Amino acid sequence: MSTLSEPTIKTRFLVVSDTHGRENLPHEPADVAIHCGDLTNGSKLDEFKAAITLLKQLQAPLKLVIAGNHDFTLDIPIFQDKINEAWRLQSVDPLEIQQEYGYHGQVEDLFTEAQKFGIHFLREGIHRFTLENGASLTVYASPYTPSLEDSFWGFQYSPRQGHDFAIEQGVDIAITHGPPRGIFDYTHTGQRAGSTELFEAVARARPRMHCFGHIHGGWGAKLVGWRSKLSEKPSHLTDIDNGKSVVIQKLSNVKQAGKFQSCHQTSHCTGDATPLQPGAHTLFVNAAIEGSEDFPMQPAWIVDLDLLQSDRR
Repeated sequence: MSTLSEPTIKTRFLVVSDTHGRENLPHEPADVAIHCGDLTNGSKLDEFKAAITLLKQLQAPLKLVIAGNHDFTLDIPIFQDKINEAWRLQSVDPLEIQQEYGYHGQVEDLFTEAQKFGIHFLREGIHRFTLENGASLTVYASPYTPSLEDSFWGFQYSPRQGHDFAIEQGVDIAITHGPPRGIFDYTHTGQRAGSTELFEAVARARPRMHCFGHIHGGWGAKLVGWRSKLSEKPSHLTDIDNGKSVVIQKLSNVKQAGKFQSCHQTSHCTGDATPLQPGAHTLFVNAAIEGSEDFPMQPAWIVDLDLLQSDRR
């Protein structure tokens, strides 16, 4: 963790999620663009090609992307199960599947080619970058979400079995597809769909920002203050200091205002009204772009944070 005496660099992030084949995104410049998964609706090859074209247009030298449950062809075991089921039912010709969804590894090949445009597809784990502005960035990425029911969606696990979100101390940004339990995770039916294991991992690591999507109606951001002593099994009910936490924005307020914004901006650097103290705060951001019939496109997030200089780690 950094201290106030360590030199930092103000860094701007453009954060989106759940674009689901959308053909346009805000073009505000940033140091880093982040896509938290669900680039597609049906994980088809043409959808991935269109998503990569969309990412190329973003004005950021580094663009970090993870998969979501709709991007199931990137989850090889699940994709193979779908193919086997189609063969068993003889409902789809194997050649038609390949034409629609590509051969194994073809989407990964597309992302490999896209690296020359600054686009990096992140598998689960820790990733480190030195930014063009001179800052150092350490990221944890995971596409996995708890399944609400048995399904053939990608990157999902049974809540009974759980999942190991191995977020290390010193991670600056956690990028996951789904929310942690208790943070912007209410579904349209009023259920909490966030991951208990994910909340525990984030509470222990306390990154500067945790960004995600998946739950479209949970769009919003909150600067969370942590209690000084962590519970043995961290929970949103026991480990958040509400007196030191601030809701930045939530979807109900945006809808009530009735004004369309392509982006919502927030800054938590030294000298700001609500500066983020590393280790004491985490900024949680649900950046789901996909909206509803009455509010079809939700704003992207522009977030300014202080990062350590690359030679200070």
